[in-house]
Amino acid sequence: MTTLLTNAWILTLDDELTQHDPGWIQIDGTTITALGSGTPPSITNAEIIDCGGDIVMPGMVNTHCHMGMSVFRGLAEDVDDRLYRYILPLERKFVTAEMVRVGSTLAAVELIQGGVTTVADMYYFETEVADVCDRAGLRAIVGQTLADFDPPDHKNFDVGFARVEQLVDAYRDHPLVTPSIAPHAPYSTGRAVMERIALWSSDHPNVPVQMHLAESTLEVEWALKTHNQSTVAVTRDAGLLKPNLICAHCLQLDDADITMMSEAQVCVVTNPRSNGKAGRGIAPVERLRNAGLPVGIGSDGAMSGNTLDLFSQFAPVSMFAKLLGGSRKPLPAVDVIRMATIEGARTLSLNLKTGSLEAGKQADLIRVSLAAPRLHPIYDPYSMLVFAALPTDVTHSMVAGRWLMRDRHVETLDPVQATRDAIQIATMFKAEMQRIDQTH
Repeated sequence: MTTLLTNAWILTLDDELTQHDPGWIQIDGTTITALGSGTPPSITNAEIIDCGGDIVMPGMVNTHCHMGMSVFRGLAEDVDDRLYRYILPLERKFVTAEMVRVGSTLAAVELIQGGVTTVADMYYFETEVADVCDRAGLRAIVGQTLADFDPPDHKNFDVGFARVEQLVDAYRDHPLVTPSIAPHAPYSTGRAVMERIALWSSDHPNVPVQMHLAESTLEVEWALKTHNQSTVAVTRDAGLLKPNLICAHCLQLDDADITMMSEAQVCVVTNPRSNGKAGRGIAPVERLRNAGLPVGIGSDGAMSGNTLDLFSQFAPVSMFAKLLGGSRKPLPAVDVIRMATIEGARTLSLNLKTGSLEAGKQADLIRVSLAAPRLHPIYDPYSMLVFAALPTDVTHSMVAGRWLMRDRHVETLDPVQATRDAIQIATMFKAEMQRIDQTH
């Protein structure tokens, strides 16, 4: 079946930032086969969709997420010790494969509705997350988390590694879902386990590694006290600092750390909303990108950043860079959209498949309605997307030639059921939080 999108304002996000206005895109099966400006080709029996002048662009790439944690959204927002008071006890008591399935399904609906077509996730019971992404039709990197703080799905690292092997065996040849190993962070795995992960990774070079890195002052202090090094240097000496490492947050970095990361050709994810809300600091995005490191944008989990779309991240990531630089110039809007599409895809080593609209690439795209008055006039489409557009402006979403959403109707999942299931989980959480409060 051929699909032909016509009368669209196409932002390709290719190397030349080519635009076609009005433009057309031809999709055959999973693949973009042709695109251009002006009169579209005449194709017998094609499904023709007139986009009415709306923007068609690559689907967004959310490069760091915890989908299963969407059921924690908004929980104890202003409690400083909420991680230890509520989150960890709730995780140990209630996080099961079923809860992760419920949370991930709610998250998948939100991602689709917000224009995200590719997501990198790390959490527990990750085979459930993989199954949800498969059913949803999302392109995904799914990372089984390994940690030493009594996580809910592995009581020791041997069990954790067995879960990683199970995930890799189940999804090694999947067309959309890529399995990953995800050590939680240097301080929560330790040097010896990081070395074990590095050796495992050398035997599985096509499996990405995801990890929180340089996220907090506590992590930096741990590295200095335990190893008399920076947390980046500990990661390097453990053998994990290499091109398949996806480093999330990266707030507490000095110039030597950035040099080490650049020499190792790692990839970076910034999470502006969750970091800003936690008061943890501002990632040096400009310095990282100027050092040649690809930087993607991630929502983090809904517990931390609340929303999983990337539109909610755009203004913070740009404004934080401008505040650091004391000028309007740092991180212009076009670079933010690059980070959300082709640069984000490069962060996940998926840039040959997705992230831009080019012949031969997978048909991963979204349509953004220009109907809202707040979007006009449009002098620069990238500025409009960064500072004025909302996730609700996304009307259509496609991955590998398959419509996941049309006219705001999600076609692969049931949003009503997903919401209902999540509310049931939240009811249990509320009762347990009341019990915790009574015992403190």
